[in-house]
Amino acid sequence: MCLQCVSREACVSRTSMETQKRGEMALTDSGIKALKPRAGRYMVSDGRGLSLDILPSGKMSWLYRYSFDGKREKATLGGYPDLTLRKAREKRDEMAAQVASGKNPADEAKQRRAGQSTNPTVKEFGERYFKEQVVRRWKDPKAIRRYLDNEIFPTLGEKLLKDVNALDVQALVYRKRDNGQVQAAMQLRNVIKQMFAYAIETQLVTINPAVMVATRFIGKARKRSRVLTPGEIRLYLRTVYQSNIRRQFKLALHIILLTLSRKSELLLARWEHVNLEAGEWLIPEENAKTAKPHIVYLSTQVAAMFRELKALAGDSELVMPGRGSLTRPFAVNALNKALEGLTFDMDPLTIHDLRRTGATVLTEHGFNRDVIEKALSHEAGGIRAVYIVAEFAEQRKKMLQWWGDYVDSIVNESKVIVGNFGGGAA
Repeated sequence: MCLQCVSREACVSRTSMETQKRGEMALTDSGIKALKPRAGRYMVSDGRGLSLDILPSGKMSWLYRYSFDGKREKATLGGYPDLTLRKAREKRDEMAAQVASGKNPADEAKQRRAGQSTNPTVKEFGERYFKEQVVRRWKDPKAIRRYLDNEIFPTLGEKLLKDVNALDVQALVYRKRDNGQVQAAMQLRNVIKQMFAYAIETQLVTINPAVMVATRFIGKARKRSRVLTPGEIRLYLRTVYQSNIRRQFKLALHIILLTLSRKSELLLARWEHVNLEAGEWLIPEENAKTAKPHIVYLSTQVAAMFRELKALAGDSELVMPGRGSLTRPFAVNALNKALEGLTFDMDPLTIHDLRRTGATVLTEHGFNRDVIEKALSHEAGGIRAVYIVAEFAEQRKKMLQWWGDYVDSIVNESKVIVGNFGGGAA
């Protein structure tokens, strides 16, 4: 409040009169709604440097004009009505305070667009961290990208980086832990920790909130060794097919078990790479984790499931086109979410446990280790990588057909009907 005023109302009245003397009229919500586009662009002032810019298209944006170091500057605040009159005035006042303290709001806006704001949100800095650190240093940045897009940004993205505290991180990590995903919770905590370590390095924050979330309270991250028993395989398939998840997901969760493939490889599969007559599915190098092409030989059971997926895909070039689109696949975590939504009357399992189960059962039944590793699309290490270059095509065909028949025999023991794989929705 200025010294000449005895009340806030008097101060507002005086400011309004000064504005009118300068030929400016303070805007009102009703006045803005009454504004109409013209043949040419024009601006309406609200006073103290704030103006509404109206384009011939009818689009309206807020501008703040000010002087800094003897130069005329301007900053775009945002569009109307997304940015309301009240919020625009608040932003104008914040920028006026920056100018008074010797900071140029235009420079801050440029830094923000470059992902280098001096006071960024978590999403803004997360994008900078991913670009400057993860892409350059990580062999497989996709995993970090998933944690940013699926976990960190939806919950903390709009929060200022400097305002994130240990409780924010703890809530995010514990939610993952309480869903039985201890290892994923540990990894999520580490991603946040590394991101804030870089924020400290760039002098944007002084405290790393993830450090204060003790790992001993998250749980012990152990290498998974979950292998389903025959009874659990039966229960797994029964639960999947009796659930209300999408038919595509039911088939996909069955195919992964029988082919030992990775979920990302199936989600990205295209019909041009599937030969149902030959019983072969080619995983091109761009879709393979090893960055090398790999052939999956289809058992009669899996070939039937692919035929149903073909009917479900319609005219799409994708084996599993995403929801509402024929040209885009499902998100990489779609199958994880579907599996997490199911209630099994047994210990929790992950999609990767299916590959481990298949490899373990095949080993126990005397199949050659190198044939199994090739079916898993694992790269041989050490001296084996030098001498073992065979594809084991015929051995893999026989092995995967045996595996398909074996799982069928388990299912039939319980007389579980897992669906008509020749077509039709469950």
